[in-house]
Amino acid sequence: MMLPDFRVRQRDYLLEISRALTQELDLDKLLERILQISLEMLSGQAGLIALRNTEGWQIRVSSGLPAAFLRFLEPQFEQITKEEDPEDAELKEINRVLGSYTQAVSLGRLSSVGLPLNTGQKILGVIFVFREFAAFSPNDRTLLGSFADQAAIAVQNAQLYTQVENDRRRVAGLLDSAADGILILTQDLHIESANQSFAFIYGVPAEILIGKLHDELIRWAKPPHGMTLSQAIADGWPLTPHATLYVEGDLRRDNNPIPVPVGITYAPLMSNEGKLVNIITTVRDITRFRQADELKATFISVISHELKTPVALIKGYVGTLRRDDALWDKEIVKESLQVIEEEADRLSEYIENLLDVTRLQAEGFSLKHNDTQIGDIIQHVADRMQTQTKNHRITVDIPDTLPIIVADDNRINQVITNLVSNSIKYAPGGDIKIRAIRKGDNLIVCVSDEGPGIDPNDAPYVFDRFYRAPDASRQTKGAGLGLFLAKSIVHAHGGRIWIDSEVGKGAQICFCLPVTTEE
Repeated sequence: MMLPDFRVRQRDYLLEISRALTQELDLDKLLERILQISLEMLSGQAGLIALRNTEGWQIRVSSGLPAAFLRFLEPQFEQITKEEDPEDAELKEINRVLGSYTQAVSLGRLSSVGLPLNTGQKILGVIFVFREFAAFSPNDRTLLGSFADQAAIAVQNAQLYTQVENDRRRVAGLLDSAADGILILTQDLHIESANQSFAFIYGVPAEILIGKLHDELIRWAKPPHGMTLSQAIADGWPLTPHATLYVEGDLRRDNNPIPVPVGITYAPLMSNEGKLVNIITTVRDITRFRQADELKATFISVISHELKTPVALIKGYVGTLRRDDALWDKEIVKESLQVIEEEADRLSEYIENLLDVTRLQAEGFSLKHNDTQIGDIIQHVADRMQTQTKNHRITVDIPDTLPIIVADDNRINQVITNLVSNSIKYAPGGDIKIRAIRKGDNLIVCVSDEGPGIDPNDAPYVFDRFYRAPDASRQTKGAGLGLFLAKSIVHAHGGRIWIDSEVGKGAQICFCLPVTTEE
């Protein structure tokens, strides 16, 4: 017994949508395919599919319909109830509404049909098919209804896939935008996913890390602080879903001999049955935190020593002068008062430098720009600093053609003073020369001495806060702030500062400032 023609077509089209269900997960492509099949199945000349989302109804695909008709029709869908239960939504009423739409806006076409796309208790959307040559028969409606049921399942699956894919991309985007390195471990501790931040910390592309064992990557240069992941698992970790684990230490890297300080947090991801699914591993580069701790320790050590020393000397000399059992001649009193004055000046300098460093860290330098004749500043510094040393001869070499620049003259005075003071401290004697020249659009100032020079190993660090060369720190007083402040001031002016020195041949430090005014 042969099946009726419409039954054969029904069977064929249901097989077609079943193949679409399993083969096509892209929602837009799936809707286009569903509409195409609907038009072919019912010999339609035009049609559309509208879907409902959280924001309302939207016509997703159409064929053979003018844009004006679509703009008219789309708002009409809002009359359909938003209830998702077909019993509450009254599918008969929905069909009646759809029928009234097709009669009102069929654009002269003789017949149209519209059916809802629903899966169980959930209405996803509607299908409209229009044709001009004949009315839709009950068999046509039955065929479209069966097809719509299958289509709704395919649409729901595609929507779920789209949602999952969007969630996956969102999570991937969050992982890659995270400042910390993130690893997702499987339950057997293989790398399932690694973000770009971890790849940057480790120094290799992220894709190379996938599939590696945790212990192949996380290797410590020395015993870390805290329990390692292997130790914790051997001890029964994790016992609860919220049992995080933290370990801190120096991470060894395959392509870099220098370990990187990191803090690693392990967070278990458990199933509803309490089984371990993944371990979310967050890796934070703590280099800056460690440097801050080291800087703090250095600050306390240097400042406590450098501030205590002049205070102790001042107190000692004052106590000596105040003794009732001794009569001091004028020369001894004069010398003692000179020492007290020098130590008070040194203490004041330390405090001022510390205040400048604090201001710099908090808000940067506030510069007061004005027309500055740098030659006058150089001569003033040379004259003033010459009174503070008997072992050096401070000379200047300033051409008459130096241009006037726009700068903070007090800060530039501070730079030159710090450079000359540095030469006085580290050169036992000899000439200290201050030179200035114009070179192109820059004005260059150099301070040179006849001291031991700067060791190449120390050169990269002399402008760092609190840095003092090991040999120099044993021989001279200072907190290691003068050159740091000089560099900061020069950079704030848009200039640069550098060292030109050879061991045993003296030191020369130069800086340049832009010439910004017309002569």
